[in-house]
Amino acid sequence: MLDDQTEMKTVNFIQMKDGTKEEYEFLDVLEEEFVAKTADRVLKALEGLKHSISGYKVTRYDHSLQSATLAYRDGADIDWVVAALLHDIGDELAPCNHDSIAEAVIKPYVREEVSWVIRHHGIFQMVYYAHHVGKDPEARQKYKDSPHYQAAVDFCERWDQRAFDPDLEQLPLSFFEPMVHEVFGREAWAEENLKPGVQVPLYKT
Repeated sequence: MLDDQTEMKTVNFIQMKDGTKEEYEFLDVLEEEFVAKTADRVLKALEGLKHSISGYKVTRYDHSLQSATLAYRDGADIDWVVAALLHDIGDELAPCNHDSIAEAVIKPYVREEVSWVIRHHGIFQMVYYAHHVGKDPEARQKYKDSPHYQAAVDFCERWDQRAFDPDLEQLPLSFFEPMVHEVFGREAWAEENLKPGVQVPLYKT
């Protein structure tokens, strides 16, 4: 079996329904190897934010580092810190729903409350600017009954909206890399990581 998989370079089928057990076992090995390198790809994508949306005093890359730095200095746990680092990672490919893309990236690995906040942080952030551009600053009220509502408010207030300051001291990406590798090294979709219903404070009072 292993010898056959070692010799195989590609599968023979051109329709998935025609694949054999051996071929899917071969693909499964390749997929596991690919998944194991997810953290490296995520970090590379984060570097791409150096050339993202313009007009602010800092790049989206620096904004991400600043958000994560604020989270870390608030005493936030690793799920929150990594989420703060990656919350805008969808900006490059999906500027109109970047929060949904960021959520999709981290959702298999972090607490449910964290991925929920990342998915909705865009609408919660509107409270600071929407009234200037003819939109509803209180659009987030549609989620007022969510158990994660206050966490989203705090995420935006303490970390996201404050992280546009060229004078804010920020930790380098190398500081956060081990955290990213730890989070993405977890078993995807494991309930022990998703922890439905569990809430952890964003900051230490």
